[in-house]
Amino acid sequence: MSETSRKLTTIFSADVQDYTRLMRKDEEGTLATLKRYRDAMARLIEAHGGRVINTWGDGVFAEFPSVVEALRAAIDVQNELAGYNANSDPNTQMLFRIGLNLGDVIAEGNDIYGDGVNIAARLQACAVAGGIVISNTVYDQVRNKVAVGFDFLGQLEVKNIDGGVPSYAVRIGAAQTATTSTNPESLREQVPSAATSFVEAATQGERSYGVLAVIAVGLVVLNILTWHGDFWARWPVLVIAMAAGLRWARRNTQIDRRLAIFAVVGAGLVGINLLSWHGTPWAIWPLLVLAVLAGIRWVTRQRSDI
Repeated sequence: MSETSRKLTTIFSADVQDYTRLMRKDEEGTLATLKRYRDAMARLIEAHGGRVINTWGDGVFAEFPSVVEALRAAIDVQNELAGYNANSDPNTQMLFRIGLNLGDVIAEGNDIYGDGVNIAARLQACAVAGGIVISNTVYDQVRNKVAVGFDFLGQLEVKNIDGGVPSYAVRIGAAQTATTSTNPESLREQVPSAATSFVEAATQGERSYGVLAVIAVGLVVLNILTWHGDFWARWPVLVIAMAAGLRWARRNTQIDRRLAIFAVVGAGLVGINLLSWHGTPWAIWPLLVLAVLAGIRWVTRQRSDI
């Protein structure tokens, strides 16, 4: 029996989008394409210091001692396979989804086990075709070391992990924003993975906003019922509104998170200035600072996307 031990490693999990449909259409051709693509993936994984652990079904499972090299390998894989697909019939293109997670795992022989592995597989299931999704543990290590952009996707629900796992989509080109096939079979395969988790996250977010709204209304009603000529509820309501705005900014996946936070803070400062108005628009100065910071963020983000 192999000896077991624990170690910290970066887990790479990939599989083919719409593999069942491709196999139904052309088994031999699909298997030949899969072998070609897997060979390319194995070459790139090894070039970045990784090790292929398993290639069950249509998947590829690997590990890396370096988080940065794991992400670079994933990007190189998607870019090279995109080149293969560009020269293929659109109906036979093979698109992989990749998930990356840095976690503590149990190693036994050449295999690894544990929640770290399960999280990588769950991240992969939530990636778009031709895309990459990473956990927050990976993001924290690579965000300033690899010249790509990231979009926060919210909390990813994972079995046995309380509170879920914060996840990010890697911006490597059109793959991250492209819609997948509208084939009914394809949509059925996507719903249990990516769509379900995003709907659950959105539902949880709506509930939290609803709670904040109820608290704000309650404070206003309390102020009115105990009226002594002072509308004191404006301050806690403003704080609640800013809290809701900052929550929205942190969870928003459509725009840059930092730019959204700057906008919310700026709106809050304007609100404070107006609610405590004494004839001086003092908010213009911190707004100017925020505008400069937002401009710097915008320029550096555009540069990282090139």
